[in-house]
Amino acid sequence: MYKQFFKPLLDKLIALIGFIILSPLFVLATVFLFIANHGKPFFFQPRPGKRGRIFRIIKFKTMNDAKDENGQLLSDEKRLTVVGAIVRKTSIDEVPQLLNVLIGDMSLIGPRPLLAEYLPLYNERQRRRHEVKPGITGWAQVNGRNSISWEDKFELDVYYVDHISFLLDVKILLMTVVNVFRGKGISQEGAATMEKFKGTPKQQVS
Repeated sequence: MYKQFFKPLLDKLIALIGFIILSPLFVLATVFLFIANHGKPFFFQPRPGKRGRIFRIIKFKTMNDAKDENGQLLSDEKRLTVVGAIVRKTSIDEVPQLLNVLIGDMSLIGPRPLLAEYLPLYNERQRRRHEVKPGITGWAQVNGRNSISWEDKFELDVYYVDHISFLLDVKILLMTVVNVFRGKGISQEGAATMEKFKGTPKQQVS
């Protein structure tokens, strides 16, 4: 009952209230990022949602489009702007995704929507993360986020899929608030973002 009815209802209600409350912060971040990113405050990208259906995720753009002498984008760490670093550290970059929740593409809580290019790389168990809507935050995010391995992250995602409940969602929300204030697990050590997933070696698949 909770998973099928109350969770979607609470998602949209809380997302609407949250967006209204955070609207001044949303406007402020948009203005500063508009300046920092030369008129491009938002980042749009195709991501797979429930059952692998592709949708466009909305985030604040924390990195500029600086390129090297060969026309290739610089590393994420070098393209991360000062304003973007603050926005990312405080998790403000996730606020626009409340719009994705209101549209119905995402949930407040669930496995994070990753790159579409990862879809053919998942093993059968990892693919189960797409049995539910992706979330702004999730069980993997409050248990390490970008500081843990891909394999551990996917195991936590599958655990959530198998144990969805109101109490677990409340626990994740509370842990998310605590982690945001601590700035915990935002990035992998020595990098601005998580290293790309390249598939799980066969010897690691049980």
